[in-house]
Amino acid sequence: MTSNARPTNLAQLRDSGWISKPVKQELYDNFVRQLSSGEELFPGIVGYEDTVIPEISVALLAGHDMLFLGEKGQAKSRLMRSLVQFLDDAIPYLDVPGTPMHDDPYHPISKAGREFIAAHPPEAIPIAWWPRAERYAERLAPGTKFADIIGEIDPAKLVGGVSMSTEDALHFGLIPRMHRGIFAMNELPELDELVQVGLFNILEERDVQIRGYPVSFDIDLVLLFSANPATYNRSGKVIPQLKDRIGSVIHTHYPRERDLGIQIMEQEAEVDLAGPYPVMVPYFMREIIEQITVQARKSKYIDHQSGVSARFSIANYRTMIASARQRSIVLGEKPAVPRISDLGHIYASSLGKLELDLMSSHQMSERQVLDAVIAEAIRIVFEEYIAEHGLAPMTEIFSQGVKIEVGSMLPSAHYAERLKRVPPVWDKAFELNAADDPAVRASCVEFVLAGLYSLDRISRSQQYGKVLYEFE
Repeated sequence: MTSNARPTNLAQLRDSGWISKPVKQELYDNFVRQLSSGEELFPGIVGYEDTVIPEISVALLAGHDMLFLGEKGQAKSRLMRSLVQFLDDAIPYLDVPGTPMHDDPYHPISKAGREFIAAHPPEAIPIAWWPRAERYAERLAPGTKFADIIGEIDPAKLVGGVSMSTEDALHFGLIPRMHRGIFAMNELPELDELVQVGLFNILEERDVQIRGYPVSFDIDLVLLFSANPATYNRSGKVIPQLKDRIGSVIHTHYPRERDLGIQIMEQEAEVDLAGPYPVMVPYFMREIIEQITVQARKSKYIDHQSGVSARFSIANYRTMIASARQRSIVLGEKPAVPRISDLGHIYASSLGKLELDLMSSHQMSERQVLDAVIAEAIRIVFEEYIAEHGLAPMTEIFSQGVKIEVGSMLPSAHYAERLKRVPPVWDKAFELNAADDPAVRASCVEFVLAGLYSLDRISRSQQYGKVLYEFE
């Protein structure tokens, strides 16, 4: 139904044949239609095809409220927001004064809506349309009060003998205002226990108690929650009654393969590699950026319960590209090709995103932990290339006594002067033309040098933002 053809009053709505549905039935019908047609159900969601998405699909078909349980940066909020696509394009509601919610024209739950319908003929009852995008709301639990999402007695309305136990005395919170929509609460364990009780009442009885006065509403709502397993499973953080009423728990996870993590990183970073100063990113540099995140998640010095978000990779990827682009702008080199030395700038985008394990890292700073993580990531990626192509062909151009200085602002020609010949295996191993392109050569040289250092084959010293590798 186009917006121009939509009914504008109750009489027209009835004549149109529109049928009222509960929100969960609406989600069910639209999900079944998309599922049966073979449409992509969750565009942009990578790595969950065989795990998370099937769980969500079953929960939708079961008509469940859902809890998304996982560590930070596992797309929990994105998954919750994506459920909006299974709502109708728009639904009608009573467009009458005095009602705080989007009342179903056939079944209004507000007093103002019921009274207006009782006092007017159908053709005089105005109808408006609530678009899909506006039928989703979310809150972050810390600091959220009962009045914010449930409601509160409004002293200004206690005039003319209005009782505190009636709807007329209330200021409604976000949940009643989201009647016939989807409401999501992020970080559920951080929610005040009193508010949790209010959510339990809505899930179980579809009513609320405000300052001891029961106010019954037949609220039609899909409730979604997110939580970190470490806090959700901690005794006393979430009341048992609320846990018991959540229909499905959807377990999220980090990418199980590095290539999937790279795909997510590039998709979410949304970096334009073209433009006046184009950037060409060698795949081994993408692998290193993502491997840094993988190693951080494994590090004994980093709090595993907190996790390491995908935003860690995304921010570091953007920083690496920005460093390469800065070099391109200053030196006039095109395209810009990121190097290992560009990773020297990722401290700015990394520090603060890692939570150290205080028991294991009490003698190490966050920067020292990050240094160890970066070094291990480079070693792992380099060893993978060695395993496939061999160490000798990759390093044969380096001989005893050679010293090579590297740095994020050194011209690419600096590397070409020291390496007159590039072994043919480099082009194959790095899938880049290292022989002909000075910027590509510089990137490959730094990767090999850093890899050899990670294997204790060469020494390294650092001064004034430059690194000197030496073959002794």
